[in-house]
Amino acid sequence: MGLIRHVVCAMSGGVDSSVAALLLKRRGYSVTGVFMKNWDSLDESGVCTSDKDCEDAYKVCQTLDIPFHQVSYVKEYWHEVFTNLLKEYQKGRTPNPDIMCNKNIKFNHFYKYAIDTLGADAMATGHYARTSQEDEEIFQQTFSSPPTKLFRDRFEIRNPVRLHQGADLFKDQTFFLSQIPQDALRHTMFPLAGLTKDFVRKIAAEAGLHHVLQKKESMGICFIGERNFENFILEYLEPKPGNFVSIEDGSVKGNHKGWFTLTLGQRARIGGQRDPWFVVDKDIATGDVMVAPTTNHPSLFRDTLKTDRFHWITMEPPRELALTKMMECHFRFIHQMPLIRCTVTLNMDGTVWISLSEPVRALTPGQFAVLYKGDECLGSGKILQLGPSQFTLQRGRERLLAATQLKEPSQEPVS
Repeated sequence: MGLIRHVVCAMSGGVDSSVAALLLKRRGYSVTGVFMKNWDSLDESGVCTSDKDCEDAYKVCQTLDIPFHQVSYVKEYWHEVFTNLLKEYQKGRTPNPDIMCNKNIKFNHFYKYAIDTLGADAMATGHYARTSQEDEEIFQQTFSSPPTKLFRDRFEIRNPVRLHQGADLFKDQTFFLSQIPQDALRHTMFPLAGLTKDFVRKIAAEAGLHHVLQKKESMGICFIGERNFENFILEYLEPKPGNFVSIEDGSVKGNHKGWFTLTLGQRARIGGQRDPWFVVDKDIATGDVMVAPTTNHPSLFRDTLKTDRFHWITMEPPRELALTKMMECHFRFIHQMPLIRCTVTLNMDGTVWISLSEPVRALTPGQFAVLYKGDECLGSGKILQLGPSQFTLQRGRERLLAATQLKEPSQEPVS
């Protein structure tokens, strides 16, 4: 009889992770379900929502007859995700906690717990994604500590595992996995890789997992839930009132409680205004939030951006980019937004400039620029800097034209 591999499956109490655990068991693996608690929160009725999710995950494990564990990363989440999130908001950026949670918690602390504490051969999640290796190859991977040197040995044999989109392109979650470390990816299984969401729900129904089927799809930032974002963030950051200022003529249109309660592209709630206004920029030095009068105002559209040091899933930039410092691929900064053609320029410090084939609405500092080549997710970098908006360029052209006309010499009459 062959060796039975031990796989630890991250259980959220939802349908996707439940079916992932079910499929692993059907394949003959020894499966352990583990629920991660990352946040202490109460819903409007005073019930801790994570306790309900934990109970649902436990019921699934009972139904599947597999061991169940619960692990708390509340402290780690606070220090490594939430504190960073607050700092980003204070800098005028809009962070993405889901990407940071996967990087710092699920594919770091949880991964080490699965392998080192529970002695697993691999971990699994319910993400809609796939890798370049077959399941059996995962068990042949050796565990390696992260490199301590800045540069890797040039003679080292490299065969990195690549991250690819799942079969269900609408549900594809590679966007949220774009910052995970290579070593964790090497030892991760995605049982839902080849399935659609509808088929996953069908499997759950046939297996009698009705209690997870009835749950609403989790949307938005997990720790905020149904609450108003402005009210939530003001529980943690002191209000910093400022003005809403028109990008067009500099007039004050109203006031706000703090630039960190707003993100680019959203509708600004301004009392006494008949027409809607939209956030187009922030000045954290003055506290002013610039607004424009239409949802598709040219001040919201830009086609260039710069990231921090880019995280490549394979640990190194693609060969084409490394050799020529430029590469064409596709870009998105919001999950499920259409992929947009772009040209990437690699800088000496590992940061990248990204030039888009068309202007995009509300590019937002703090969000992640995620790159794709075909169906492969190459990795991501946090957006730190934006190029000029279409409005700024348009005004620049108008000023240049006016200056040129002023300089043209007047015609002298011929005597």
